[in-house]
Amino acid sequence: MFIRYLNDMKSWILFFLGALGFTNLLIWLDDGLALQVYSIIYLNSLLIISFVVFLIWRYKKENKFTSALDVLIRDTMDEDWLEKLPEPVLSRDEVTEEALHAGVNALRNKCSELNEAHLVERDYMSSWVHEVKTPLTAMRLMIDANRYDPILRKVEAEWLRIHLLIDRQLYISRLPSLESDFVLEVTELQKLAAKEVRELASWCMEKNLAVDIEGAEQEVMTDSKWCRFIIRQLLTNAVKYSPDGGIITITTCARSSGHVVLSITDEGPGIPAYDLPRIFDKGFTGGTGRLQHAATGLGLYLAKMVASKIGITLTVRSQLNQGTIIQMTFTTKNTFESIRT
Repeated sequence: MFIRYLNDMKSWILFFLGALGFTNLLIWLDDGLALQVYSIIYLNSLLIISFVVFLIWRYKKENKFTSALDVLIRDTMDEDWLEKLPEPVLSRDEVTEEALHAGVNALRNKCSELNEAHLVERDYMSSWVHEVKTPLTAMRLMIDANRYDPILRKVEAEWLRIHLLIDRQLYISRLPSLESDFVLEVTELQKLAAKEVRELASWCMEKNLAVDIEGAEQEVMTDSKWCRFIIRQLLTNAVKYSPDGGIITITTCARSSGHVVLSITDEGPGIPAYDLPRIFDKGFTGGTGRLQHAATGLGLYLAKMVASKIGITLTVRSQLNQGTIIQMTFTTKNTFESIRT
């Protein structure tokens, strides 16, 4: 801080040194000023010491506000930092304080406008999703009433894709308030997976896919609704990339550590090693996803986001042309358990 102050004051320092040198030159050239060498050295030393003391005093006074502001920014920056601003010492400190207040007020107004626009957009999207679900429900009733019609069986698969997209959008709109919508309960994991398999049954039948559920039933402490959402995203990916006539295997097991693992294995094209670190990134589709033009790069991203919020760990193992295994690990103690009443 002192070095920066000296750099700011270098013009004053150079002026003082120039004035001192000019004064010494006059004394040396003017025969009327008869001073001994030691007197000149004494005078120069006295002036330099006085100037250094003056410089240190001014540094402490002029940088009192700046130093306190620097400490505030580095150590105690929070939402109320504006209220903790130090008292200005100089007029330029007052200008700095006014500029900070004006900047924060402008930023708050801009954030308020953006939040208002976001709320309007979110409310509109939620309303639109609920409105769309009404005709989808009517279509479902028509499909169920004419289930043996081969044409409607094909329509059912397309209806399912629309239903999944609408349902995912509904969950996206609820993500910001996930914590308030979180309900912990003891849940049987295989039953959750089986419900999602039934939801995707028409799509699996269209591709002639078999779904095997293996392992013993395991109980976990989680939110069943959001857990089903994660399973749905993982199963949707498995169905999408599985070849016709393939097998999807869902396995549950308990490790020696007490953690419960649900694994979803498909026989798809697999994921290249260079794509694995990025599969949970928003919008990332990878080489395989580009071949599947329906890929959006949102499914795994949303699954990872929700999993991190509700205490589930997602891991992926895959090799090119050898399928993919995605695992959901439930810890023995859910991090959200403490909020239960």
